[in-house]
Amino acid sequence: MSRLHDPFRRGQLAIAALFLSLGFQYATWAARIPALKTDLDLSAAEVGVLLMAAGVGAAVSFPAVAWLMRRLGSRRLALLSQLGLALLLLALAAAPNYPVALLVMCADGVLVGCLNVAMNAQGAALEARHARNTMARLHAVFSAGSLLAALLASGMTAATGSVAAHFGVAVVLLAALGVTARTGLLDEDAPAGAEAAADAPDPADPEPARRRWTVPSRPTLWMCCAMVFGTVAEGAMNDWSALYLKDIAEASAELAPLGIAVVSGMMVVARLFADGWRSRWGDGRVVLLGSAVAGTGLAVALVSGGVAPALAGFACMGLGIAAVTPCVYAAAARQGSDALTLVAAMGTTGLLAGPPLIGFIAGASNLAWGMGAVAASAGAVALCSTRIRWTPVPAARSEATPA
Repeated sequence: MSRLHDPFRRGQLAIAALFLSLGFQYATWAARIPALKTDLDLSAAEVGVLLMAAGVGAAVSFPAVAWLMRRLGSRRLALLSQLGLALLLLALAAAPNYPVALLVMCADGVLVGCLNVAMNAQGAALEARHARNTMARLHAVFSAGSLLAALLASGMTAATGSVAAHFGVAVVLLAALGVTARTGLLDEDAPAGAEAAADAPDPADPEPARRRWTVPSRPTLWMCCAMVFGTVAEGAMNDWSALYLKDIAEASAELAPLGIAVVSGMMVVARLFADGWRSRWGDGRVVLLGSAVAGTGLAVALVSGGVAPALAGFACMGLGIAAVTPCVYAAAARQGSDALTLVAAMGTTGLLAGPPLIGFIAGASNLAWGMGAVAASAGAVALCSTRIRWTPVPAARSEATPA
């Protein structure tokens, strides 16, 4: 069967378009922060609040996303939120003042929360329907979207200083991705596991439309903890690795940016291969061993000191932490949309709280101790992974395995 007519490949391409869209949209506006700062005449503190607005919007979107997932399903929610994120780029470019920009960024955060949950639900549904792993590669596509946006931003900045022109081109590309996604998304979400089924509405209930709030199951809470610690480590490495190389390892100005490059590059490579690892060893073992490698490698690098050990430790972190979020998202989706939404919200919280937390620790001592907390976060992921109910290895095959 040709790849064009293979239902798995068609669905994978459509869902990948969503992951690419989210990474591309986020990096597009982030790359033009300096221009937005100038256009809106913002102080450094106001820029910080503007960035925080997107994170807060995503973090508080949990109740709305849970409701929308039940009402619309992941397919419609994904398409609507992807379209909304494209239009918000135009709204941000046209924002006349700071308060309006804050509202736009808060709305952006809410739609990011919607698309994040919906696209991961689609990825989990694709794995369940075809018994083939693909979540890690989908997350690699997210990183590729960020890279594509950075390249476009560099080219557009060189060609024109107009944020509106840049965002206009980005919207056209996002529209094309939306069309690609529309052609192959699944109509049904992944079937929920026993934990979610136990919380399903009773058919004899006289008011079935009312969903009673239930306390998340213990495995779901462990997934939330693993996601928080995993995203704390991931976000902190992106924000603090260059500064650690410069201030603690005493790297040159030319070498300092290599910290981010090493972490990001290893994460992309690991995510390209991680679906095969998942099929061979199972999600639980991949998360346990990966997070142990990440935490131990970074800890040894911090103790050793120097530029070369630091880069080696950063490589271990990128390699080990890369598969955590895809595996945890897949496990959460099997518990139902509410569990997936809660776990996704916890992931956003980790990304939002991680970098400031590391900065607080660094301010109270130094950045070496702050990076030590990152290593400890990876170790905490390993601990949490032992308490999560993972799917047995034979339940899914790698996407490389013939159907």
